[in-house]
Amino acid sequence: MGDVNRGRPGLVLTLLTCAGVTAGARVGQIYRSATDVIAVTVTVRDEDGHLVPDLARDAFELYEDGRLQPVTQFTSERVPVSFGVLLDISDSMFGRRIQDARAAIEQFMLNRLDPDDEYAILGFNHQHRLLTSWTTDRSSAARVLQPVIPSGSTALYDAVMTALPLVDTRTRQRAALVVISDGADTASDTTIRQVRTALIRSEAFVYAIAIDPLGTPPLNTRVNLPALAELTDQSGGRTLVVRSTSAMLTALDEIAEELDNQYLLGYVPPSPGDGAFHGIRVRIRDHDYRVRARNGYVAVPARRR
Repeated sequence: MGDVNRGRPGLVLTLLTCAGVTAGARVGQIYRSATDVIAVTVTVRDEDGHLVPDLARDAFELYEDGRLQPVTQFTSERVPVSFGVLLDISDSMFGRRIQDARAAIEQFMLNRLDPDDEYAILGFNHQHRLLTSWTTDRSSAARVLQPVIPSGSTALYDAVMTALPLVDTRTRQRAALVVISDGADTASDTTIRQVRTALIRSEAFVYAIAIDPLGTPPLNTRVNLPALAELTDQSGGRTLVVRSTSAMLTALDEIAEELDNQYLLGYVPPSPGDGAFHGIRVRIRDHDYRVRARNGYVAVPARRR
């Protein structure tokens, strides 16, 4: 992996949400997930860290609050993704960092994003600005990123909260929000606790990548890895740290590979709409594989859906 550190949380968040494993909306139609099924996106790796494909439904055991639940819906096929990029454009990204970020995002959209996927780009510093809403035009990425000039401070938590409503307007079943940044949050009105609560309620699947070079700290505060771990660990995502911006595309490719090889499990919750938090655990029968999945959800009452 070179510059990518797999063992520690960092500062790019990828949020993957899916509230139902049924077929997604048609292209151009806002996706509306099923309300009577809880979906769990699951990543399985072997002891050497390799992705494990081609598992059957009966290989999985899914527990809610410690009780085994029947898996009523299942797919190992790739489901189209709405891929949102949240790009840090604060002053610490000036120069080589923003150039490398532009190049990585452009190449990712042109060469790595699946033809059935859509994407959106949001830039943020102490404020936020939607550079392009959901689109399938791969060339738009270069056009909207080229004029961006980094300035200001970093309001990462505010950006994540702002992006969550964007997920609700997607036209694909899954939604991935990727935040690219090189500094800790220094300007948000939103707290990390509020973000965690929102992510639980939004059923978000979170990854993290941080631009965290060795040596002299950047202009802004260096990435707060423990704080980001609070977001990624609860969602079943994983975290990557890049030591140079030249490794950013490699990190994005690794995330894309994982998104291409996940499982979606659905089950009917035993206590629908009770307003409580319910823990989730997934394991593989008869194997010591490493399984990552969201650790729970809030059963939102029907009147609030």
